[in-house]
Amino acid sequence: MSGGAATVSAEITPALHGARLDRALAALVPDLSRERVKALILAGHVRGPGGAPANDPALKVKAQTAFLLDIPEAAPAQAVAQRIDLVIAYEDAHLIVIDKPAGMVVHPAAGNPDGTLVNALLHHCAGQLSGIGGVARPGIVHRIDKDTSGLLVIAKTDQAHEGLARQFKEHSIDRRYLAIVAGVPAPPAGTVSAWIGRSERDRKKMAVQREGRGKSAVTHYRTVERLDRAALVECRLETGRTHQVRVHMAHIGHPLLGDPAYGRAGPHKALLHDLAFRRQALHAARLGFIHPVTRQAVSFESPIADDMQRLFSHLAL
Repeated sequence: MSGGAATVSAEITPALHGARLDRALAALVPDLSRERVKALILAGHVRGPGGAPANDPALKVKAQTAFLLDIPEAAPAQAVAQRIDLVIAYEDAHLIVIDKPAGMVVHPAAGNPDGTLVNALLHHCAGQLSGIGGVARPGIVHRIDKDTSGLLVIAKTDQAHEGLARQFKEHSIDRRYLAIVAGVPAPPAGTVSAWIGRSERDRKKMAVQREGRGKSAVTHYRTVERLDRAALVECRLETGRTHQVRVHMAHIGHPLLGDPAYGRAGPHKALLHDLAFRRQALHAARLGFIHPVTRQAVSFESPIADDMQRLFSHLAL
């Protein structure tokens, strides 16, 4: 299905009686993915009997009920394709794994209209990216911060996007970060389970919240190597909240070196200045998942970024 605006009619079959609305319509209109159908429902583009809006994707449908889907004309991409060098860890017809450098924003937003990973992907993939993320975020299944380096996976097709998104939701993705933190954690390994939400003092920052506020977040950490009043720590994410590693490590008294939001001035200030290290010392080092199309287990590793390696070398005991 492509081109301009269209209206599609779908009648619930007996086999789909009692199913969720989004699942039923996706089964009846195979050209549309379930995520695409869900987006149409939430945007008010699906009508039920008598033309009444059907705004709940979880609505249990009844056999022989007819629905109309108003499919709007595809919006033009807001991001422009730009020729920007990428480090590609893996690529096939369904997805691409990128080793992102620190300093690169993932998708365009206010203040960063271009020069982003999405701009680079639009050029490299010639526009062949999943549309589920919307015109500003084609193919984007998850993000890492601008000043965090390392691995992330991007979907080329809606099928890949849905499969990857499901694994992220189920917390089955293997995501491991390497961080250089202030001090040496004691115990050397453990689990931080603390809810994360928007800070009430500074809306640009996240903060640990009492249970029920924000979203639950779990980080498993282990000390890889003791350093000079610091440590190299591996953090394995069970959930994937905004700034999770940075917030959780600061919460237990070991903020990331160089972190402008959650760190603090300390004995490493002069070294960070001399090395011109102006970002949080965080690298997405490992990414593993079940390929959403081939169903094969795949995993990728990225060596620690050069600037973090220099910092590590200066701190080594």
